[in-house]
Amino acid sequence: MTFNPVDKELLAKIENACGYEVFRPASQAYAEEPRGRWIGNIGSVVAPRNVTEASKVLKICSDARVPVIPYGGGTGLVGGQVGENLLAPLILSAERLTSIIDIFPKEHAIVCQAGCTLEDIQKEARAADRLFPLSLASKGTARIGGNLATNAGGIGVIRYGNARDLCLGIEATFPSGEIWSDLRRLRKDNSGYDLKSLLIGSEGTLGFVTAASLKLAPLPKSESTALLFVDCPKDALAVLNIAQDFFAEGISAFELLSGQGFSFIQEKMPDVSFPFIKIPDWAILIHLGFGSNRNAENSMIKLYEKICGMKLAYDGVLAKSQKESDALWGLRETIPEANRKVGAIASHDISLPLSAIPTFIDRAHFQLSSVGKFRINCFGHLGDGNLHFNVFPEAGKTKDQYSSQREIIESVVHDLTVELEGSISAEHGIGRSKVNDLIKYSSPVKLDLMKKLKNIFDPNGIMNPGVIIK
Repeated sequence: MTFNPVDKELLAKIENACGYEVFRPASQAYAEEPRGRWIGNIGSVVAPRNVTEASKVLKICSDARVPVIPYGGGTGLVGGQVGENLLAPLILSAERLTSIIDIFPKEHAIVCQAGCTLEDIQKEARAADRLFPLSLASKGTARIGGNLATNAGGIGVIRYGNARDLCLGIEATFPSGEIWSDLRRLRKDNSGYDLKSLLIGSEGTLGFVTAASLKLAPLPKSESTALLFVDCPKDALAVLNIAQDFFAEGISAFELLSGQGFSFIQEKMPDVSFPFIKIPDWAILIHLGFGSNRNAENSMIKLYEKICGMKLAYDGVLAKSQKESDALWGLRETIPEANRKVGAIASHDISLPLSAIPTFIDRAHFQLSSVGKFRINCFGHLGDGNLHFNVFPEAGKTKDQYSSQREIIESVVHDLTVELEGSISAEHGIGRSKVNDLIKYSSPVKLDLMKKLKNIFDPNGIMNPGVIIK
């Protein structure tokens, strides 16, 4: 498909429709993603204040066949927010859509614009004695519109679900200029197709989300966090099953961490302190949250005694205060930054049936050992089957020295994932990074239906060209 670049005529039309204040300086920050793998081009940056302005901008761009890159907080890890190989696209930013429209504590719901960060929403909810449970390491930067566009997951999916599960309604606009506003706070609505679910996870390829109504949860009254040391992922999975029998939905997070991740922190971030002396091969980070009628710390101690008696854990750290809990979670959230400093050859965001995870980890390590010598940091949200299986250079080498092996590594990991009935994209999306993988591993019927949907919503193909649909 042929596109036109942003030009003076297009900018004049946007200014006439929305005013000059809609434009933002086209800084380099809009053209880069966190890992530095994609560098895009920028024709102009436009930041509407409401859905009406956004609809006008999209209609003008569609009529002129100018590509549009929807932009949230820029924290995506698959290149979906970077207009690589596009000549002067328009960046449509949610940065001015930052209003909390209303909050309904008794309904456990909040309505906000798409540019609100996760941290904004969490603070507003907490002030009303409620919890917005979607949480990512980038919560201070990631915007809810982008989280919905990518169907973000994070640490609380085991209990609260991902972004799709937390969304009650959406306001969005499309390349036709049409506006669809349905911000009703309904848990049940069977009045036809679930259009919001088509937009959630579409990565800005169908339309531009401008607002959403979201679920809140009761704020736990008793909480406990523990870091438990185990010998292997199989034992970690056994602990998960026991914990679920003990606590049911009281488990708010259940993370699998490898010793390699801790070693990377020690190597690249020596000022970070550890609440243990010897780095374990594997660890579990678990968080419990209950109402006022159950003591979470006592419950965690009983779980620890149970699994130690079964020789499923051999040591651990129990947070005795909120400060200590924050420190344990801070350690977890430091792992991605340490990974970035080391520099991954290949990063994988995969999901697997829970019972297949130990098999996958063992087989992936074995198969990659025949490709070369690597350091592997396997960690992630074990409670919902999401692993981040990242492959790094040997100590003293850089990722650039392994560039010829990257495709082989990715094929080994993704082939095994699909063989074990998993998914090549758990929570990061497809973006520009995994388009070929999507084609390789998806059924022709699925791909055909997706293309048909794209043509209906975006007949001129201006919405995030190159993302998901090739």
